[in-house]
Amino acid sequence: MNALLYGLVVVIWGTTWIAIFLQQGSVAAPVSIFWRFAVASATIMLVLLALKRLRKLALRDHLFCVVQGCCVFCFNFWCFYTAASWINTGLESVIFSMAVLYNAINSFMFFGQRPPTRFWTAAGLGLLGIITLFWDDLLNSGWRPELLWGIGLSALGTYGFSLGNMISLRHQRNGLETMTTNAWAMLYGTLVMGAIAVIRGDNFMPEWTVSYIGALLYLALFGSVIAFGAYFTLVGRIGAGKAAYSTLLFPIVALSISTVYEGYVWHMNAVMGLLLILTGNMVMFAKPETWFKRLRTA
Repeated sequence: MNALLYGLVVVIWGTTWIAIFLQQGSVAAPVSIFWRFAVASATIMLVLLALKRLRKLALRDHLFCVVQGCCVFCFNFWCFYTAASWINTGLESVIFSMAVLYNAINSFMFFGQRPPTRFWTAAGLGLLGIITLFWDDLLNSGWRPELLWGIGLSALGTYGFSLGNMISLRHQRNGLETMTTNAWAMLYGTLVMGAIAVIRGDNFMPEWTVSYIGALLYLALFGSVIAFGAYFTLVGRIGAGKAAYSTLLFPIVALSISTVYEGYVWHMNAVMGLLLILTGNMVMFAKPETWFKRLRTA
């Protein structure tokens, strides 16, 4: 079962980045995010109600779901969608792979799980990899502020995602069902994003094109309902750190697709940067052969 969940996360999230690219255009980012999670949360709620699996939550748990929704289904995606206007979405996915390191830091901050000594090596490799990956772009753009904002927003969005991981882990440690907390968190994130769009005065009309609507449905049903459910289930089964290992592989999928559809051009610094980041992530996992053995265990 773990291997199936892991495979779903890698394949689906590796392809959602190009869908975000397809939604770039006349529709404001908060509106695109609102419709994505409005469809997703409505789908999850209806399915859970039909199956009678929507569990009751205490007020305190609902409040945690609100925070989780803001971290995972709202502000972090606002960062990603905005950054996609300035940097390649495949590169965004590489920055997102740093969730492995963020999870190690946050697990220590919130649960007292001290990161292993190898964390510092992994963090150093990751930071060096990010600099190397974007070095040519930074030089060619003359350190253009938009590029720096794109990198910074992607990193900030990734940290928000990591905070959501911690809340999901808190839910599961308290015996709460993943799909129920996920459904409420997604609904709350949708409402907050909708309120932001209203305050900004955004037009809620989506773009009625095949590419936009197709991307919206794919992001809502596959990227949100299926992938997030699989991921947070993994968090509960094998821990936030090991679940985030999936972020090691899907950037390769995302960059491969981006090369074809966004015209991403590989250069030596990009290859070296990607290898440094992936190596840093791998360093976080001692005895990987033991972990993969666990992964295959249902």
